[in-house]
Amino acid sequence: MEHRKSSIIHMAAGTLASAMFLPCLVRLVKRRKEWSETLRDEIRMVRDYDPSITSDAQVILTYSGLHAVWLHRWANQLWIHEHQLAAQFVCQFARVLTGIEIHPAAKIGKRLLIDHGTGVVIGETAVIGDDVVIYQGVTLGGVKNQPGWRHPHIGNNVLFGAGAAALGAITIEDGVKVGAHSVVLSDVPAGHTVVGAPAKIVR
Repeated sequence: MEHRKSSIIHMAAGTLASAMFLPCLVRLVKRRKEWSETLRDEIRMVRDYDPSITSDAQVILTYSGLHAVWLHRWANQLWIHEHQLAAQFVCQFARVLTGIEIHPAAKIGKRLLIDHGTGVVIGETAVIGDDVVIYQGVTLGGVKNQPGWRHPHIGNNVLFGAGAAALGAITIEDGVKVGAHSVVLSDVPAGHTVVGAPAKIVR
């Protein structure tokens, strides 16, 4: 009897996993050219940025920030197609593997570079543009426990120093640099550098 129950549970789990993951995998295969170009672009980005990297294989096998981004892209597709539990499972796996937590619903642009990465947290309604650099311990978090926009929207070519935080429904525009351990609580216009807690524009 116990063996039969166990078999039924395993069959149900397998069926559930297939229902959640396989449709997403099929969509990824259909878009394989686009995904392949994205992966090559991101590998090249890491090699251009980090002089310690000597090969594509080193990036693919050891660069945890990129692992987190790649797993997020998968989780995000699951989330978009209403497989939320599966998406959260992938997110949890990524967090355990890399020490980086990106909510499956967060919107991330091209060539996000998470360097070192441990302790990075990116919330559900966060939006990140292209060519953004994030160092370890950065938080893009919320300040209110209510539905709707509650996490930062980040433009293109923004840099976050180690331990920085941007909190709430704020907009950080293109080209902004956020100093290490700064806490940004309000909008930042394009091209400025901010430091401090709370962060203030210094140039």
